Amino acid sequence: MYTSNPPFIHNSPLPTYFSRTISTLCKTINLRRMDKLPKCGANYVPLTPMTFLKRASMVYSDRTSIIYENVRFTWRQTYERCCRLAFALRSLNIVKNNVVSVLAPNIPAMYEMHFAVPMAGAVLNTINTRLDAKNIATILKHSEAKVFFIDHQLVPLAREALRLLMAETSLPLVVVIDEVDRPTGVRLGALEYEELVAQGDPMYVPEEISNEWDPIALNYTSGTTSEPKGVVYSHRGAYLSTLSLILGWGMKTEPVYLWSLPMFHCNGWTFTWGVAARGGTNVCIRTTSAKEMYENIVAHNVTHMCCAPIVFNILLEAKPHERRQIKSPVEILTGGAPPPAALLERIESLGFHVVHAYGLTEATGPALVCEWQQRWDNLPAKDKAALKARQGVSILTLADADVKDPKTMESVRRDGKTMGEIVLRGSSIMKGYLKDEKATAKAFRNGWFFTGDVGVVHPDGYLEIKDRSKDVIISGGENISSVEVEGALYKHPAVLEAAVVAMPHPKWGESPCAFVTLRNSAAMGEAEIIQHCRKNLPHFMVPKKVKIMEELPKTSTGKIQKFQLRAIAKTFVISSEETGISSGKGQSNWATPRQYNHENQEQILALSRL
Repeated sequence: MYTSNPPFIHNSPLPTYFSRTISTLCKTINLRRMDKLPKCGANYVPLTPMTFLKRASMVYSDRTSIIYENVRFTWRQTYERCCRLAFALRSLNIVKNNVVSVLAPNIPAMYEMHFAVPMAGAVLNTINTRLDAKNIATILKHSEAKVFFIDHQLVPLAREALRLLMAETSLPLVVVIDEVDRPTGVRLGALEYEELVAQGDPMYVPEEISNEWDPIALNYTSGTTSEPKGVVYSHRGAYLSTLSLILGWGMKTEPVYLWSLPMFHCNGWTFTWGVAARGGTNVCIRTTSAKEMYENIVAHNVTHMCCAPIVFNILLEAKPHERRQIKSPVEILTGGAPPPAALLERIESLGFHVVHAYGLTEATGPALVCEWQQRWDNLPAKDKAALKARQGVSILTLADADVKDPKTMESVRRDGKTMGEIVLRGSSIMKGYLKDEKATAKAFRNGWFFTGDVGVVHPDGYLEIKDRSKDVIISGGENISSVEVEGALYKHPAVLEAAVVAMPHPKWGESPCAFVTLRNSAAMGEAEIIQHCRKNLPHFMVPKKVKIMEELPKTSTGKIQKFQLRAIAKTFVISSEETGISSGKGQSNWATPRQYNHENQEQILALSRL
């Protein structure tokens, strides 16, 4: 009987070339068959964090989703409120890719808009509440926002921003966010948030995401220049970054998350979506005063929180009547300037467990996390703290992170000493800068995103930042560009030269320190220059010390040598924050432990590079 396989194939060896030909042919046939398998709605759905909310509403429907003072919502209610708001936005003629801006602290409306705005097909733009009216107007203009949501306490600031905007372009629709349970009646126009929610349809079917590359959020790296950089996030990037962080941080189901990090910064490092993914509870707070944080941690059994290291100091320096005994460990994810080992030791002694992260707006929040390894458990406390101060390894959904020589693109030696630029690549990296192709092209080179941060790689593969190539000053977690502060100084007619570097600050970690030379030995002092800066910069960017010099140190080509100025600035200590007057170390006025005045501390919503 004839068989499909000739006997010799089974009984005798084939010539090598014949065997390879048959093998290649079989692989080609199988590949073609695999290629013909259909890609359909059953086996391919665009990635988007919107799915986290729908799932939470079904799996954790009766679990508390939001706590804000006396206000409580469940996940079923949060989903319905987001549907209502999305419907209301569509009724206001908001269409796909329209930008919806919001200026608000960490309140329920801010959280809900992270879902409701994309559910309407729009793009969410959260604005830093610490910016001044001019900066806010610049962002509104650049983003072409169609609707502007404003917290009732920030109406005066927003009103001034809109006045400035009116002179240049058409105004967005304005919606005031009043208190949920105790309305103040403050308005700026006819529209109010809770009224829009009440008018919406709870059965609204969210806009379907057909392309995971579609934009979901627009965040600004800086609002203090005429050409701010608007960073665009995709649904795919937001989804993958969220998953990476809840996995890398080990966030289990049903966490209780304290919003000590601003939601306006990298969308709360994506935990606005991440808490929904875990069916957790969002504890919203307006300020990060020690009293408010401690009270909420204890009252609601908080398990997780994010913050910049400045918040550690707030917790550590709390007055006795502000403190509460923490009964169970609280996980903290921190970013920003590397926290000193001594600070980590002190904060963990209170009942907090710290994990250090590194990232930036362009990376959709944290890109590196200092993942803890069991072999470090028995090390001395100081050694543990030193390890935790490192920025760490890439998050799971980042394809790669490295430190390279930007000229040769060669990776640096893993010796913890050889410095290079930190580069990243992966799906969680931004789509690009809005309306800025040149800046986008500069950031994306040779298949990598260049962070502008200088770092090293340790022998175990963990990265650590050593400096910032762009001279960014991190003050209380806020990113301050020295170039922008210098630009304000140069506006003063008496200033001939200006250079700004970081100096130590007892409260904020770092603060701007300005070195200037004057035209024709003009008769003016430090206080006058600081007052000039206050009129031209947001408060947090104003130099805390101005050193008037006869000449700034320069290279032979005339370039200011900032490394010399940094060395001088390290000898300065703030002695009066209100006046900005400082002294050298030999004249320090610090005779008693440094304390913070929490009575007047309305907001220290710290953010970071991270």
